[in-house]
Amino acid sequence: MDLGLEKRVVLITGGSKGIGLACARAFLAEGARVAIASRSKVNLVAAERQLKGEGREVFKTSGDLIDPANARRMAAEVEQALGPIDVLVNSAGGAKRTPAEELTAEAWRAAMDAKYFTYIHAIDAVIKGMAGRKRGAIVNIVGSGGKVASATHLPGGAANAALMLVTAGLAHAYGKHGVRVNAVNPAATLTDRLKAGLEADARAAGITVEEALQRATARAPLGRLAQPEEIANAVLFLASDRASYLTGAVVALDGATHPIVV
Repeated sequence: MDLGLEKRVVLITGGSKGIGLACARAFLAEGARVAIASRSKVNLVAAERQLKGEGREVFKTSGDLIDPANARRMAAEVEQALGPIDVLVNSAGGAKRTPAEELTAEAWRAAMDAKYFTYIHAIDAVIKGMAGRKRGAIVNIVGSGGKVASATHLPGGAANAALMLVTAGLAHAYGKHGVRVNAVNPAATLTDRLKAGLEADARAAGITVEEALQRATARAPLGRLAQPEEIANAVLFLASDRASYLTGAVVALDGATHPIVV
């Protein structure tokens, strides 16, 4: 199936590892021109090395998206190197998981900075340019914690819930300008970030991290956790011409772990 992504310019925040890196590989395989962004220059170099070893070229840019000035600079660097950004995939930032009894006001604020504002600043840096060109797609990789409250993920879940509203609201506001905005909500996915979440869950339940992983796997109706590539496949479709009438959607990618009708 031709997804119509060849030569499209794609910026992936958090693209140096995990789901973001899986998205980079998938877009590159479709012939897109891909830029990956991360706070960590070390992680960016490692990702670039991996992709080069697979015969793929990628542009990289670094900066902390908590600062909106960095978001604007990074977007400008990508457009100078590759051309106008056609697709933004937001995968940067993750709120620290903290058991409810350990929460502080600072923890709530840090979660919003880490997950909500990193996405908002990246969106703000590109969406007006997309609207001016009457073309663009944004895919926010959010998380199921925004719909199902977890005692170890309340600040991050609140950020996720806010991002779902932003996704629907911007889709409505920018549809007339040719910009589509969608989101995906993965549940537990086999990435390095999963380990931190399991450690918080284990601490709250008084069990080992291995036991927490076993419990997470047992809750999945499909009998396993998601692979990053499976999330990337959904992101690719939402960004593609095949999803040309799909906007404002929040797609559950949890293997029916949370069977919710919305």
